[in-house]
Amino acid sequence: MKAVVQRALSASLKVDGKLISEIEKGLVVFLGVGQGDNEEDLNKICQKISKLRIFEDENGKMNLSIKEVGGQILLVSQFTLYGDCKHGNRPSFIMAEKPDRANQLYIEAKSLLENENIVVKTGVFGADMKIDILNDGPVTIILDSKEL
Repeated sequence: MKAVVQRALSASLKVDGKLISEIEKGLVVFLGVGQGDNEEDLNKICQKISKLRIFEDENGKMNLSIKEVGGQILLVSQFTLYGDCKHGNRPSFIMAEKPDRANQLYIEAKSLLENENIVVKTGVFGADMKIDILNDGPVTIILDSKEL
């Protein structure tokens, strides 16, 4: 399982021009599910996201987690994190999990993060989403459950 985590001052997500979700200060998390990913991978990623100390404290040091700053998460499914570009110029997505299983783990990720007392907003699984992000920093962290 892979996640791209971006610290944001705000973010909004639209589908077909309709506002679906928006957050103020927090994280935008693009979550990709790979073939064979399971609950262990999910737990590792969600625990790491909830505990990442990437928000500034009173001394300007990245020392606070999303829970400590009262931030929110915009959680977006993104199978393209498993795009393989080793051969040619067109990515192959064969390492991405099948949609039904990927959606199940995406829904479970939302629940796990909410169980950490974090407000989580979501996109629409499989939809063509338009996302506006006001990056803060910018701070972008890449997580892979196989490396945690």
